[in-house]
Amino acid sequence: MGDHSYGIDPSVLNSIARQLKKIVALNVEVAIVVGGGNFWRGAAAEASGMDRATADYAGMLATIINALALQDALENNGVVTRTQSAITIQAIAEPHIRRRAIRHLEKKRVVIFAGGTGNPYMTTDTAAALRAIEITADVLLVAKNKVDGIYDSDPRKNHHARKYTHLTHKQALNLQLAVMDITAFSLCQQNKLPIIVFDLQAKDSILRVIEGEDIGTTVTSEEKE
Repeated sequence: MGDHSYGIDPSVLNSIARQLKKIVALNVEVAIVVGGGNFWRGAAAEASGMDRATADYAGMLATIINALALQDALENNGVVTRTQSAITIQAIAEPHIRRRAIRHLEKKRVVIFAGGTGNPYMTTDTAAALRAIEITADVLLVAKNKVDGIYDSDPRKNHHARKYTHLTHKQALNLQLAVMDITAFSLCQQNKLPIIVFDLQAKDSILRVIEGEDIGTTVTSEEKE
């Protein structure tokens, strides 16, 4: 949503699409898990009295809106894209089929995973970890909104918050750092999947991470030498 308080900022959408086009040109296979917090917050809806499962399903629909917007932006930039949804919505998205997703990636198509895991009580963090493991991704990139990595407290509230440049999965779990939920971190730890957390709003940040620039925070299974 960029600097907006709600919805989609077209400039952010186009920036993401332009970066992904360059990344695909580098012969990198790209799969994306989108959230829906710019439209719907299940936790907030639950706090106001809505049934949690119903609130979560509404959130899944919000991720599909974002997936379609991103698909359109990518295709307008000449990037062949396929959207797969964890909940059946066949008029606008393929069902999530792991082998089909892998085949799309082999054909250098960008794959967007929408609908979270398809289950309530599961965040899109968990969906991202799960899909990354399913497609045997080399790394999970976690793009945050105006937060350039993992800190010991919220840097938007505490100006003295300390940024970590490297952590292990175990350290991140033990410190209970709120960058991703515990289930997602645990999945990454069990499968030794590296994570890089960075600021989506920073200029060309996705491309810079892919090109190996040391920005954000890296989380790995082993201590850094």
